[in-house]
Amino acid sequence: MNKRFMLRPVKTELPSSGGCTDAPVLRERGQREVFCGLTGIIWMHRKIQDAFFLVVGSRTCAHLVQSAAGVMIFAEPRFATAIIDDRDLAGLADANDELDAVVTRLLERRPDIRMLFLVGSCPSEVIKLDLSRASERLSERFAPRVRVVNYSGSGIETTFTQGEDACLAALVPMLPSAIAQQAPELMVVGTLADVVEDQFNRLFGLLGVGPVVFLPARRSSELPCVGPNTRFILAQPFLGDTARALEARGAQRIAAPFPFGVEGTTLWLSAIAEAWGVDADHFEQTVTPARERASQALARQRERMQGKSVFFFPDSQLEIPLARFLSRELGMRLTEIGSPYLHRQHLAHELAMLPAGTQLSEGQDVERQLDRCRAIAPDLVVCGLGLANPLEQEGFATKWSIELVFSPIHGYDQAADLAELFERPMRRRALIAQQAA
Repeated sequence: MNKRFMLRPVKTELPSSGGCTDAPVLRERGQREVFCGLTGIIWMHRKIQDAFFLVVGSRTCAHLVQSAAGVMIFAEPRFATAIIDDRDLAGLADANDELDAVVTRLLERRPDIRMLFLVGSCPSEVIKLDLSRASERLSERFAPRVRVVNYSGSGIETTFTQGEDACLAALVPMLPSAIAQQAPELMVVGTLADVVEDQFNRLFGLLGVGPVVFLPARRSSELPCVGPNTRFILAQPFLGDTARALEARGAQRIAAPFPFGVEGTTLWLSAIAEAWGVDADHFEQTVTPARERASQALARQRERMQGKSVFFFPDSQLEIPLARFLSRELGMRLTEIGSPYLHRQHLAHELAMLPAGTQLSEGQDVERQLDRCRAIAPDLVVCGLGLANPLEQEGFATKWSIELVFSPIHGYDQAADLAELFERPMRRRALIAQQAA
């Protein structure tokens, strides 16, 4: 490491107390309104360019994935559904034989596939189809050209972003060991748009941080190594199982807020820089141009959004970091922040930066939460697609949670775009009200 980076190391001022750190949480266990983990395929298949996702499920599963992707009928996406029909459910056909035949035809037709994910669903779990054994059998048959991996995208007890968590956690046992690794290596964990990954890579290079690897990689042949000298940092807050799997392999997590907005990105980068002993002056010189550009762009957004109220329904597990961004950088007023699951360890710094007294809720009882939302009458509601249209009809401005996962929103250059995603529905609702007046 260059000695000039060791002169005055970055000291990351990460709050770990205050705000909502010890705030009471309203825990609800009732009717839920969320997508299932199969939806994660829509952004995962675009990232891992030589992988294919084969859902083992019903026609309903196929319609869900196809509708969420918006893929034209003539396109050849890297996902499909092996349909479980009435014969399978009745035990009149051997589902394993049928699955083997489907996989064989698929790999003959698509010789570009190097990794095949068998994605479990509610129907495959109902008939007790053992996809882990199927993936072992098919891996032996098609090795070394194709590796077959399985994970569950079932929506019985999950929310939609847990599909990515299950997918990445399934990859961790396959990562090569880095026992002989001497120098520390940074692993950025969580699916990022290629443009965002390139931006972060450029900043890491300027800071002198490296080597840097990403999970997932763009190609299955580029899976990163993992070992005692691996330092990993989460880019997404919903990767609890993946983080535990990496820690079990000896990797060490760098604790930080998530890189949403100017503040979150700066704290995320500074936590990495501190772990690498980067000189504080060098860090400031490196990040200041991008940070100032993003701050100037957000200043225009803040003028329009300051003082507006926002209500989060639990959907993606992005709710806490995004609420922090809206409150601290855009001046929005937080009413209730609902999250499907609140991982206090991974969200410790985010919780500390929320305004004290903010209502937090975990889990969902959708009817009760709808009642609270209507009583508050916020300027913006962040929710799933199933609630958005009914709430729009009632006169609320809504933002689809799933769009925040599909869109590039990490880092300095995307900070203004992230603000725009929240500001646009409020602007649209204001225009509708103006035309109706």
